[in-house]
Amino acid sequence: MGNITNSDMNPEIKKNSIIRLFNVSKRYNGKFALKDINLDIEPGEFIFISGPSGAGKSTLLKVLYLAEKVSEGQILIDGMNLARISSSRLPLLRRRFGMVFQDFKLIPNRTVYENVALVLEAAGEKPDYIRKKVMQVLRTTEMDKKAKALPPTLSGGEQQRVAVARALVGEPSIILADEPTGSLDAKSAQAVLDFIMEYHKKGATVLVASHNLHLLESSVRGRNIEITEGTIKRTATML
Repeated sequence: MGNITNSDMNPEIKKNSIIRLFNVSKRYNGKFALKDINLDIEPGEFIFISGPSGAGKSTLLKVLYLAEKVSEGQILIDGMNLARISSSRLPLLRRRFGMVFQDFKLIPNRTVYENVALVLEAAGEKPDYIRKKVMQVLRTTEMDKKAKALPPTLSGGEQQRVAVARALVGEPSIILADEPTGSLDAKSAQAVLDFIMEYHKKGATVLVASHNLHLLESSVRGRNIEITEGTIKRTATML
């Protein structure tokens, strides 16, 4: 595929887009998980990716985060073509993302504090800054009193709050959340969403993949992108 220009693509694409997907497809063993996805996301947008289980929601987030490579097409993050990013620059790109996983992905033998601090340690931040920033984000997510606890001793809602704190501590410009409320009760789900929304209000671009459309519709103003069988079937504004 040659160089990409705005005139080559969908006329709705805007010059200040932070995320662009052009004819993106992803196949596993010859079967499409994503097929011919074209998507344009502006800085500060809240995007809700809905659809049934197996529709391709998680795969879409994985190719954005470069946990998976696309089979066809191109992805640009703030003008950077993911297909051309060198391995040395990949960690720098990923620091722009905050990932919230449905299964938390916390290290069980590390404390809450240590799980969150790992993000800043990997970025080479100084110890004093790490202590200050970690405790700040734990207070924001109401987990500061559990800083010394190990993840297996926490409830599912508490573990997801820690996962959100870990995603936010690096002050990412883009937050990707994969079914962040899927295994939680209604109260915990709303709390987790509220924490993400607070960060969105500060200017972060947020993409949430979930089947819980009712929760998002009642809480969020943004754009709903419905995916079915790996393709975008519908786009609507949530008021």
